[in-house]
Amino acid sequence: MYDYVIAGSGLFACVFAHEAVKKGKKCLVIERRDHIGGNIFTYEEDGINIHKYGAHIFHTSDKAVWDYVRQFARFNNFINAPIASYKGEIYNMPFNMNTFSRMWGISTPSQAKAIIEEQRKDVEPPIDNLEKQAVSLVGRDIFNKLVKGYTEKQWGRDCSQLPPEIIRRLPVRYTYDNNYFNDTYQGIPEGGYTQIAQKMLEGCDVELSCDFNKDRDHYRSIARNVLYTGALDEYFDFSLGHLQYRSLRFENERIGCDNWQGNAVVNYTDRETPYTRIIEHKHFEKGNSSPVTWISREYPVDYKETGEPYYPVNDSVNGSLYASYRTLAEKEGILIGGRLAQYAYFDMDKTVKEALSLASRCIQ
Repeated sequence: MYDYVIAGSGLFACVFAHEAVKKGKKCLVIERRDHIGGNIFTYEEDGINIHKYGAHIFHTSDKAVWDYVRQFARFNNFINAPIASYKGEIYNMPFNMNTFSRMWGISTPSQAKAIIEEQRKDVEPPIDNLEKQAVSLVGRDIFNKLVKGYTEKQWGRDCSQLPPEIIRRLPVRYTYDNNYFNDTYQGIPEGGYTQIAQKMLEGCDVELSCDFNKDRDHYRSIARNVLYTGALDEYFDFSLGHLQYRSLRFENERIGCDNWQGNAVVNYTDRETPYTRIIEHKHFEKGNSSPVTWISREYPVDYKETGEPYYPVNDSVNGSLYASYRTLAEKEGILIGGRLAQYAYFDMDKTVKEALSLASRCIQ
């Protein structure tokens, strides 16, 4: 008999399992994929650590969380400074004075503020869709070149048909600062993320390529407690309906040069380019001398195409449906956690904090 059977081996599951083992609990981790780590999984090719499921940059202002993850790996000082490419025009992200200077040929914050303020006047109330929300925040020029195409590819719908809540705010800086995050601490583990998952799961039994939901009764029968980190509608066999997600497809390519795009992340913000961004993995860790490089093109697709849920569609309909599934989970007495089970998009630091909080409440 296990104290905890944990469905999934992503970051949330790994943190919870580590805390349980520290308190002498016996844990079994069930993972549908053929590897541990969930979407933070990395693997090595040509001496380059590949982020299999897209770029993962750890950033936080919570020192306790930062100190916690650094138990398991040494982090570098990588600063996320993505580039936006619009039909061959190159812009800095997030929106800052470098962006505005390239866009309008200006050089001072007052000039940029005046242009954005003038363009905001075009928005007529009510602010009832994403397009109006974005233009009211950053103006029409930035919306057209750097927001519209990227967002429509990401969500598969026109910006005028998307709820304004998707873009509650857009970062606008009137300084020449390309650091995407405002957090105090930022970096990527030297050697990749998989080592972190491996260390966190030490002392646990792990079964790979096993679908918890296909043998749910068995796993529940051998567990005093169940922590479920998968999609909650799937746990209940979609009995109340399907929660909506957007998914991603990745296309990897090995390129015979040592530096292909000059930056870790380049966003493609025009509507015609089918992918949203290209990641060049070697730029996440400085000093890599490999004579070749690896890139990943990231294509947003319908959830039905891949069966891999990534981004919850957080509108009122899905919110209500999720609340109903959560009520069922509470009645059944299972623990739930993580971005899928909680139907929320969590950054990694929030995931760690949520898992530690659940562990402190539940593990005696």
